[in-house]
Amino acid sequence: MTRESTQLAVLGAGPGGYAAAFYAADLGMQVALVDMESNPGGVCLYRGCIPSKALLHVAKVIDESRHASAWGVTFAEPKIDIDKLRAFKQAVVDKLNSGVGQVGRMRKVKFIQGRATLTGPKSMTIAGANGETELQFEHCILATGSSPTRMPALALDNPRMMDSTSALDIPDVPKSLLVVGGGYIGLELGTVYATLGSKVSVVEMTDGLLPGADRDLVAVLQKRLEKLFAAIMLNTKVVKLVDDKNGIKVTFEGPSTPPSEQTFDRVLVAIGRRPNSKIPGLEKTAVKIDARGFIEHDGQRRTAEPTIFAIGDVAGEPMLAHKASHEARVAVEAIQGHRAVFDPLAIPAVVFTDPEIAWTGLTEGQALAEQRDIEVAKFPWGALSRAITVDRPEGLTKLVLDRKTGRVLGVGIAGSGAGELIGEATLAIEMGATAEDMRLTIHAHPTLSEGLMEAAEVFFGQSTHVYKPKRR
Repeated sequence: MTRESTQLAVLGAGPGGYAAAFYAADLGMQVALVDMESNPGGVCLYRGCIPSKALLHVAKVIDESRHASAWGVTFAEPKIDIDKLRAFKQAVVDKLNSGVGQVGRMRKVKFIQGRATLTGPKSMTIAGANGETELQFEHCILATGSSPTRMPALALDNPRMMDSTSALDIPDVPKSLLVVGGGYIGLELGTVYATLGSKVSVVEMTDGLLPGADRDLVAVLQKRLEKLFAAIMLNTKVVKLVDDKNGIKVTFEGPSTPPSEQTFDRVLVAIGRRPNSKIPGLEKTAVKIDARGFIEHDGQRRTAEPTIFAIGDVAGEPMLAHKASHEARVAVEAIQGHRAVFDPLAIPAVVFTDPEIAWTGLTEGQALAEQRDIEVAKFPWGALSRAITVDRPEGLTKLVLDRKTGRVLGVGIAGSGAGELIGEATLAIEMGATAEDMRLTIHAHPTLSEGLMEAAEVFFGQSTHVYKPKRR
């Protein structure tokens, strides 16, 4: 056994873990980064947001080539080379993988590959390919991430069954695919497969896609998905899966699900993610886990064990890479004794379908549930010059505003490139901007970002391109 010591040990090398390790190294700390993978990156890089966005980019190119005839440009039907598609996706992952690893080495972060077991509040053992390492540390940050949720009722030992990880490998393009779960993972992957040629059906047990998002934003996406997907079954559950020589026979239960039994070539289960909080040896510390499986912590991300901090998916929702990265900086600064706390006014969320949906701050639904006195100002992209020039007028920009002060509490955007626009909205919320501030900020013309300015003008009943006088 090799024995080593460090000031900070970071368990988990995803967007939260490696961000914590790199920032701590920048501040002069001795850091060890521990992970099962051969290089930093985590689920987001290897099996999540990065490969999925590479595939979604390809899907968007295919979709645009098919719709170009409306603009007077006709292409032949795209031919899909699955091997080259997989190679492109993997090349994206490998390039970022190499870059993150190189940046870590430049910072002199010690990377240890292996399975870690905590042996106390200041120690762990790491079982790797070259033996076992005993690591002593002054502080530890747990950044172990999350895994796809699995339900016993949907467990079927069949290679035709996929989760979000195996679906990203694109084993083939099935003739028919059932996506179980109408959240962002299911819709993004369903979009990829449908564009590649699969007949995709989505089943969601609630009464709407993307639970939690405002319905007017979802409506923009759903209208397009109803054309792309073979079926969208809401208020419907999968109650039985059976192996069949022709595929997987699925039995549904719901108020409007004819027929109740259908056969699919493949089934993708995308019903969410669960925190990886079952860390070996965690019981040898004072760290506590709540009823939902998240590690309990305070505003500085410190757990009930003073030497141990928790960030990212394992520390609570929203399970987003950028949230983990910002928590990482707070935890490191807290370890160094700074007066840091994680208390953002807005955390942006983006669904990378086509069109994209993005929101930040309070949704309209949250604001109403909290009984806030709000006014909602909406600007339709049908009146937005840039949206019309790119033939994507189906979008919507909305502001959730404090009725008395006009302060921006939340922003939602549905439309092409919404994810690139939500950053300005997040900054506006964090800076305490008002509708007046956004109205008076000059936006370049013609751009999609003008939708934010014009939505603010709607609040005052003075939008140049939408006639909607403010009620007295």
